[in-house]
Amino acid sequence: MDENKLNNLRKNYQKGELLESQINPNPFRQFEIWFEEVLKSNIYEPNAMILATSVGNKPSARVVLLKGFDESGFKFYTNYNSRKGRELSLNQNAALLFYWMDLERQVRIEGNVKKLSREESLEYFNSRPIESRYGALASNQSDIIPNREYLEKKFSELKEKYGDNPPMPDNWGGYKLIPDTFEFWQGRPGRLHDRIVYQKSENGWKIFRLSP
Repeated sequence: MDENKLNNLRKNYQKGELLESQINPNPFRQFEIWFEEVLKSNIYEPNAMILATSVGNKPSARVVLLKGFDESGFKFYTNYNSRKGRELSLNQNAALLFYWMDLERQVRIEGNVKKLSREESLEYFNSRPIESRYGALASNQSDIIPNREYLEKKFSELKEKYGDNPPMPDNWGGYKLIPDTFEFWQGRPGRLHDRIVYQKSENGWKIFRLSP
């Protein structure tokens, strides 16, 4: 591709500002404030987030969906035998990235990941649409399969076997990322973006600004 086409893809951000005088001293509350604004904006998949993991100095990233958050952390669900699950079993340090383009905002969150209890995972699993539950049961996530037909056949066989009550797989469940660092980014004109960081310390949250 002609590099000039990429170099000319420019946007002057001008939809907001993020000043120390405006932020909440609690990063979870600041996230909640922004997330409520995201929900009101009606953007597509507002809870989509990039989850980054790393093992042996080899990082990997993928999009997952946020399924709950409070001051104890941020929840998501997956197959424990997937690549991300295997990597999290070896290295519990991970990062999340929310990018809300329509509001010219992003939030980076770093921390340590723990498994949720089986009871909490089961409660969420049973709240999902039945097709999604069968999808989790049919898929050995990240495994190589011969073709699409193989997956669809397995899906159909499981539906015939379990009817309206598919069981939660033993290797499926939730995680919670417990943050130690937040970075809130707001696009600004001239690339002089606002970057406010919250870093956990023994005395609470230390707040500082980064140069863009």
